[in-house]
Amino acid sequence: MSSHVRILGIAGSLRRGSYNQAALRAAKLLVPENGEIDIFQLDGIPMFNEDDEKRPPSSVLELKKRIRRADALLIVTPEYNYSIPGVLKNAIDWACRPYGDSAWSGKAAAIMGASLGAIGTARAQSHLRQILAALNLFTLNQPEVVIADAAHRFDENSNLTHEPTKQLIRELLKNLVDWTRRISPAPESTSASSATARHPLSGDVPA
Repeated sequence: MSSHVRILGIAGSLRRGSYNQAALRAAKLLVPENGEIDIFQLDGIPMFNEDDEKRPPSSVLELKKRIRRADALLIVTPEYNYSIPGVLKNAIDWACRPYGDSAWSGKAAAIMGASLGAIGTARAQSHLRQILAALNLFTLNQPEVVIADAAHRFDENSNLTHEPTKQLIRELLKNLVDWTRRISPAPESTSASSATARHPLSGDVPA
């Protein structure tokens, strides 16, 4: 791969004033010079129906194309009921189907999240890591960016103002860029490795 790392950023919230959308926009400004973040919005993705997986809507085809084009992923998740929101899980399911055509497999990934509470999406992030492991994504472990008390980390215009959080995000993105360059295959081996990169559990069980 080239020295420039292309990261696809996805936030698991559709809310207009979402702190997780704001955190993703902040990350776009904090990415190191040898990386860039392209943001994909999930508001056009319909509910997954296995009857349609071989004829997916254009929004799903675009999501899968953008995932494949990226070198790495940054997923920013809220926490709903100890887990990730349905809108994010729905997009994850669409992009790993039909069986044998997962767009996720073999990508480097990083996770972060923001919430009003003290836990800062830690439980949702833990659950998301389990899901990404099943998809054969290689998720960065450190640092853990759990943005607690989000109402006091962003201003009235949804700009991230908390400097320690900014520094954590910078570190996360630097590590993601370095991690992606370490695990990505050389260009001449890409075609050979893609045939074997699929995780045996990825999208294997019908809904």
